[in-house]
Amino acid sequence: MSRRAMKAELLDAETELRLAYAWRDERCEASLHRLITAYMRLAISMAAKFRRYGAPMNDLIQEAGLGLMKAAEKFDPDRGVRFSTYAVWWIKASIQDHVMRNWSMVRTGSTSSQKSLFFNMRRVQARLEREAAAEGVILDRHTMRERIAKEVGVPLHDVEMMEGRLSGSDFSLNATQSSDDEGREWIDALEDDSEQAEQTVELKHDTAMLREWLLTALSALNERERFIVRERKLREEPRTLESLGIELSLSKERVRQLEAAAFAKMRKSLENESKEVLGFLG
Repeated sequence: MSRRAMKAELLDAETELRLAYAWRDERCEASLHRLITAYMRLAISMAAKFRRYGAPMNDLIQEAGLGLMKAAEKFDPDRGVRFSTYAVWWIKASIQDHVMRNWSMVRTGSTSSQKSLFFNMRRVQARLEREAAAEGVILDRHTMRERIAKEVGVPLHDVEMMEGRLSGSDFSLNATQSSDDEGREWIDALEDDSEQAEQTVELKHDTAMLREWLLTALSALNERERFIVRERKLREEPRTLESLGIELSLSKERVRQLEAAAFAKMRKSLENESKEVLGFLG
C-alpha cells in the first residue's frame, strides 16, 4: 500500500487548473478526486505539525482532509493562484479549530485573537526571552505581557487571560521533556510556523504522496451521509441539524445519529490506513 501511494501522479500548473475548472463548472468528481489526492501529502504534513497538542493523529488527518475538501469547494481558478497555496489556509484553519475545540483549558476561547495567542504566544515569548537575555535584560511579567501583546497584535487583557488559562502547564521552555541527559527541550517541540514545508511540497511536488485515502473514506458513506457531511462540514456557514432534518424529513436527533455514523465510518477507514500513514510520517 505504501509503495503504491508513493507513485501518485504529479500535477503541473496546467493540469491542476484544468481539474479545478472541471470540478467548479461541471462538478466532475473524478477531477475532484485527482486534485485532492495530489495534495493529500500537504494536508498530512500540516496535520503532523500539530501532534504536540495531544489530539490523535487520525483525528488531525481527518480534519486536515476536511479542510482540503473545503478548499476545493471554495477554490476559484480564475484568481490565478495555485490550489496548494489556497488550500494551506483552509487546512490549517480546520486543524486549529479542532485543536481549540478539544483543548480543555481554552475550550471557551474562540475569537481570532485568542486563537492567535494559543498557537503563537509560547513561541513569541521564547524569542523575546532569548533577545532579552542576549542584551542582559530581565523582563518582568508585565513587560513581557505588553511585548507579547504588541508582537501578536492583540489587546493586553487577552494575553493576561490566555496566560491564566495556560498556567496549569506553565514551565520553562528550556526544560527537558524527560530526565535523560539527552532529552530534548520543550522549545524544540514548538510548532514550526515557517512556510518551508508547504513550499517544498508546492514547488517540488514531492513524489511521496498518499493516494486513495480521502476517496476511500468518503466511499464508505452512502449518499445521504455524504450530503450531511458536506452540509455540516464543507459549507462556509454549516447548516444546523434542525434545518437538515426538515429537508430530509427526519428528526433532529436522527440527523445527529447519521452524522455520527458517517464520521465513525470515515474514522474506521482512517484506522485501516493508520499503519501506512504513521509509518510514512515516522
